[in-house]
Amino acid sequence: MSNSQSRFRPRPARLLWGLALSAILSGCANMQSHDKLASEVQSAGRAGGIAAALTHLESTAKTEEERTALLFNMERGELLRMDRRYPESTQAFLLADNKVKEWEDTAKTNPGKLLGMVGATLISERLKVYEGQDYEKVWLTTRLALNRVAVGDFENARVDVKRTHEREAVIAEFRAKETLAAEEEAKSKGATAGGKEINGYPVQTLNDPEVLALRNGYQNALSHYLAGFLYEVLNEPGLAAPGYRKAIELKPETGVLEEGLRGLDERTGFTWKRRQRMTDVLFVIEAGDAPARKSKAFTLPVPTGSGMITASISYPVIEPSHDPLLTRLSAAGSDLKLEKVVDLNVMARRVLKDEMPGMVLRNVTRAITKGVVQNELQKQGGLIGGLLGMAASTLTEQADDRMWRMLPGRVYVARGYLPPGEHRVSIDGRELPTPIKIDGQYALVPLRMYENSVLIGDVATLGQLPTAALAATPPPAPVAAVPTAPPPAAAAAPARSASKRPPRTAANPAATAPRQLP
Repeated sequence: MSNSQSRFRPRPARLLWGLALSAILSGCANMQSHDKLASEVQSAGRAGGIAAALTHLESTAKTEEERTALLFNMERGELLRMDRRYPESTQAFLLADNKVKEWEDTAKTNPGKLLGMVGATLISERLKVYEGQDYEKVWLTTRLALNRVAVGDFENARVDVKRTHEREAVIAEFRAKETLAAEEEAKSKGATAGGKEINGYPVQTLNDPEVLALRNGYQNALSHYLAGFLYEVLNEPGLAAPGYRKAIELKPETGVLEEGLRGLDERTGFTWKRRQRMTDVLFVIEAGDAPARKSKAFTLPVPTGSGMITASISYPVIEPSHDPLLTRLSAAGSDLKLEKVVDLNVMARRVLKDEMPGMVLRNVTRAITKGVVQNELQKQGGLIGGLLGMAASTLTEQADDRMWRMLPGRVYVARGYLPPGEHRVSIDGRELPTPIKIDGQYALVPLRMYENSVLIGDVATLGQLPTAALAATPPPAPVAAVPTAPPPAAAAAPARSASKRPPRTAANPAATAPRQLP
């Protein structure tokens, strides 16, 4: 070995232990488990409600940096939204969105800066600045849009859904560059192992049919369906159609999504709006909890100058959700089919699957680096040096478990026509604690199944039903099931005045009962 090589080899050790010691002395802030924190917040919520969960979360942010952090504000914004404190929730989400905008700007103008992973490569994945999971970045603009809709700010909601599409394009381009960079970094360190199989890793959680069926880990059908709905509400059918079409591509063979596109021309026609008697209601039902990433340790043999040693490597694991599916929403004597349009557990596992090639290469790189350092410390410090090196390597080897945990686990959509007024609503036979008031030409009703309760968000309405049509329409007759939509010819018939048309009766239920969009 040359003198230059012998002088160089201790340097990785000094660098590693310098960084590790600095992290330990500073309290290992970035090494803390977010899974542990999120579990504590959820426990506080179960014991004392959302207010208690918020108090616990806010108590953990003691500095300005922590109070403006991406993950803190995503979690806080979601809890505030669940508490129907929409303006405060929006402010928290905007703080988080500023961080994502910074990431977007860097990804577009200087992607190499984001691809630098020195700290993560040498010590731990948790030392990386948290950029948010890709689907979280998209959910952030969707959450902002839903908040705006709840307070009647449809114009800014329109801006948010437009930004969703732009954000997806940035994510797609950057991830392609990231995978290539990870491969090149690993090769430069001599990590030639492909890492296709990790001994003991539950690969079936990443390769089940639902995960493989997703096109990617960041686009979701709800965001695009919501875009279509908002454009439709704002009377922009030309922009609504692409939103509905994209939702169908992401979640094919889903009736409510298909009808969103199929019935668009009829619903936005002048004749239909003139004779519309009932409110077009979109129910967005959220249930369950977002998944957790759990750090699990695995071992990897690493070659060194003194032979093979065993290095500790950690990977995140996401267990599949086993929450029961929701199927039916009942209101005004009618049943609407609940269709699952997003499963965040599946999305999170798809993100993890897509991350795995780069993560494996970084872990192999880190294992080789730590193996060299551990071997060097054993040479210099004997048995004690080797044991200290092994202990420190294990302590710093923690998989990144940061995720937006206050999100729901699944999102369902139902859409149909209901008469204006207050209605008792039940989900799979479970009646909501208070009635829901429906009004206007369009309405969006957000519901969240939270622990043992149902949180009813503010109902957003837009437009007014024709006064003459409302006066001429008697209350709908109860029906056992939702009838099919009237044929186009009937829908196109002009409205008659109340004085010239006799009241409809239950003998013609299609004229009075709510119409479900299949």
